[in-house]
Amino acid sequence: MTNYDAIDFSPLQTFAADEVVTHSPVRDVTLPSGKVLALITLDNGRDHTRPNTLGPVSLTELGETLAGLKARAANGEIQAIGITGKPFILAAGADLSEVANIPNREAALLIAQLGHKVLGSISEVGVPSFTFVNGLALGGGVEIGLNSHYRTVDASAAAIALPEVFLGIIPGWGGAYLLPNLIGIENALEVVVSNPLKQNRMLKPQQAFDLGMMDAIFPAANFLEDSLAWADGVLSGTVKVERKNEPGKIERLTKWPIAIKMAKGMLESKIGTMPRSPYKALELLDKAKSGSRAEGFQREDEALAELITSDEFAASMYAFDLVQKRAKRPVGAPDKSLSKKVTKVGIIGAGLMASQFALLFVRKLQVPVLITDLDQARVDKGLAYIHEEIAKLEAKGRLDSDTANKLRGLIHGTTDKSEYADCDFVIEAVFEEVGVKQQVFAEIEPIIAEDAILATNTSSLSVAEIGAKLAHPERLVGFHFFNPVAVMPLIEIVKTDSTNEQALATAFVVARGLGKNAVLTADAPGFVVNRLLAKVMGEAARAVYEGTPVEKVERAFGPLGLPMGPFQLIDLVGWKVAAHVQDTMVRAFPDRFYANENFHQLAELSDIVEKDKGGRVTGFTKAAEKVLKPAVGKTPTDEATILRRVQDGLAEEIRIMLDTNVVPEVEDIDLCLILGAGYPFIDGGVTPYLDREGASARAAGGAFHSPEIRGIANR
Repeated sequence: MTNYDAIDFSPLQTFAADEVVTHSPVRDVTLPSGKVLALITLDNGRDHTRPNTLGPVSLTELGETLAGLKARAANGEIQAIGITGKPFILAAGADLSEVANIPNREAALLIAQLGHKVLGSISEVGVPSFTFVNGLALGGGVEIGLNSHYRTVDASAAAIALPEVFLGIIPGWGGAYLLPNLIGIENALEVVVSNPLKQNRMLKPQQAFDLGMMDAIFPAANFLEDSLAWADGVLSGTVKVERKNEPGKIERLTKWPIAIKMAKGMLESKIGTMPRSPYKALELLDKAKSGSRAEGFQREDEALAELITSDEFAASMYAFDLVQKRAKRPVGAPDKSLSKKVTKVGIIGAGLMASQFALLFVRKLQVPVLITDLDQARVDKGLAYIHEEIAKLEAKGRLDSDTANKLRGLIHGTTDKSEYADCDFVIEAVFEEVGVKQQVFAEIEPIIAEDAILATNTSSLSVAEIGAKLAHPERLVGFHFFNPVAVMPLIEIVKTDSTNEQALATAFVVARGLGKNAVLTADAPGFVVNRLLAKVMGEAARAVYEGTPVEKVERAFGPLGLPMGPFQLIDLVGWKVAAHVQDTMVRAFPDRFYANENFHQLAELSDIVEKDKGGRVTGFTKAAEKVLKPAVGKTPTDEATILRRVQDGLAEEIRIMLDTNVVPEVEDIDLCLILGAGYPFIDGGVTPYLDREGASARAAGGAFHSPEIRGIANR
């Protein structure tokens, strides 16, 4: 087994010069019983917007602190140790900016080993160890707790998670071994594998407690005091810590391998077999059922070193930087001082999409929101949906009763369009047809104030054409949401040649107020996400109409990195919507996009595809096959050709989009695909993948990134 004390970690200091060091000062706390607990408070000296992180210097200092406490424990000076964090933050894990700078596999291995040496020593001080999770705890922050004997959590902590698989790595400082042996394999699979693959889902404190990750949960008001009193009770024997999944109670012979097998099947169904980190995590969790902690830590060392040097991790760091930095400072957004203050929102329409808009606007902006439609019955149906959703949020505890009542009072529905008169921001959510959108804007433009902003949620139509009949087209902006509205974080903000700075600035400010990330795009067919998805869906349809079985087409698209197969995606967005988008793109670019008239006949069916338990498309229904039969050829295409066609098609289209200034830079393409199409971080969007596969060189005149975004092992 690895002797961590014999390892020279000094090479790590050479690339940690810019580390924001998280210090580990200690103070002695005399507990009510008279026992002394040495309390470490992790603190990087910054406010809560810059969480504590654990780079090489921070880990080394923490290790030295723990070594000092071990000596004091041996002398009888202290009877326990505790670790907590600065206000609202325990630790957000490894310092990713430093990890991304690791020069080689040897250094990657050292990072894994240093984490194990330091965090592993928490339970080896010689006295009981406690972690008081007072706020955000991610990755290594959670593993600090797992390496302690006992854990408490603040009921108001922002989030608790092991997100490593989301980033293309694994929990490498004890998490993959310690967690399943603490809370059982099923719960550990949820935390380590399932949640990261659900757009990096985090745990709330109560969930972490219910899973068994925490031994006690206390309100925020007196969290530290309550935790110290609880620790004193544990030390004195008056508090008995009961864990339903104690190592001796965890069933390993049957349940453990069955859970692993089921999880593997789920992964293969949901994400295919290409991503490495989920399967490596699964392997580590499987092996954690037996063997020593030292063996588990050594397996984590090797796995982490392997993955840190991979293309997936490099792409993840690229994606992480896009989402954490670029998305928060949108390129091309005017100064927010130019925006119009929005005190009332109008929504044209009361259907499902319009109702989702209304709910989001009223929850996030907390201003009056008006919805209208052709008749009162439709308005009432929309209002009923909104009230039902508010009631659900209240029942789940996500809204208190006062806030829920306030939101209900802010929503108003009518058929009287004169009530748009005092709206500052009006968005349409009507049928995706230019004439319809022109008509509804023509009806309300004479009613609204001269400086009120108009927005269209069109997914692919020309915003300029929609505004062509307006008296003031400069006030119109594209404001394209993605479905489901409450979940998807992207809004494509579309600027026409006429759009003025006030309209544009207001759109960006409103998007931020809604909790969304906005990307500026030109007024081009399909904008960014739907244009590229139309390329994907069109190539899938082309292969089917050539005579290729649908399951073979789905399989061919696997390496592309989409969160689901193309026909599963079509089924999600709706066959009629997909057919409409394809028609729009073919009208605009007939030489580069594919559509088939038969697709519209197919879209009229209520049940088109068959799926397996994981939701993957396995074939067409008999009714769909009957409709397809006259249009399907007899020259099926092999999987390699299908994949190459879509790779080259995407590379060509992205190059054209960049050359025609649809977005400012290639990073905006990837940001849109990550936030609007659910592309996983481990792919970094699509352009790093296209560079690696040679499609950029074949079809786009060269790589999109120079140097290419590659892992250390492949540079």
